[in-house]
Amino acid sequence: MMSIGVEDRLGAYLKARRTRLDPAALGFATQRRRTAGLRREEVAQRANISVTWYTWLEQGRGGAPSADVLDRIARALMLTDIEREHLFLLGLGRPPEVRYRAAEGVSPRLQRLLDALEFSPAIIKTATWDIVAWNRAAVAVLTDYGALPPDQRNVLRLMFGQSQVRAAQHDWESVARFVVGAFRADAARAGALSEVRQLVEELCRTSPEFEALWRENDVGAHGGGTKRLRHPTLGMLELEYSSFALEERPDLGMIVYNPVSPADAALIRTLMTEQKSAT
Repeated sequence: MMSIGVEDRLGAYLKARRTRLDPAALGFATQRRRTAGLRREEVAQRANISVTWYTWLEQGRGGAPSADVLDRIARALMLTDIEREHLFLLGLGRPPEVRYRAAEGVSPRLQRLLDALEFSPAIIKTATWDIVAWNRAAVAVLTDYGALPPDQRNVLRLMFGQSQVRAAQHDWESVARFVVGAFRADAARAGALSEVRQLVEELCRTSPEFEALWRENDVGAHGGGTKRLRHPTLGMLELEYSSFALEERPDLGMIVYNPVSPADAALIRTLMTEQKSAT
């Protein structure tokens, strides 16, 4: 059986993507077309590269393209993020550099997912740790994010600027160190270090503790673990947390907190029932 080389796979992928585009929708004439989609010269025109070079790519000739060329072709073929990533893997053997995009809220479907976790606090945060969605359990157990101005719904600002959030942590120093390290790693992974510069400078001015931790340059992962909270009404709570990447929204991540024991779960359930009855 004949094996298919990397160049052949790249060429086949490019051809498959261009044949799915509508020439008329992109301003090209539709007369005298023997095949569906765009012609090679039309893709090259949209990508601002030579027809010869693009033809060689489809034919598996000419060597590896540059990242800039692949980016131009991705835009020309109107590829989605996952399709663009696949293009880079075929062409260069690596994913593209991360392009950070600020979040613009969540879809109703994601909000319904949060709301379905009735007694498990859950939040959705950006790579810069701005909290953009939460459920009722998060309001009852963690923080009433809806009562805060949008620019204050940030984990770092809450951890280092809100005395009640600090008081709720069982071991604030360890939690703060963990948060700073995981935040640094998330921002770098998302290509958002320039976007967080203003926040970091602000926190360095207002919190000597944050400044000291930031200068240590530690990084960490935010996968999962156990969190102990001093709740003002319920007392000490123990919660297991897990972090989830959202494949449909790579700019966002979800964190779910589950009560460790039946007693913790009962406390949260009782509190939320009382709050619901009071409204």
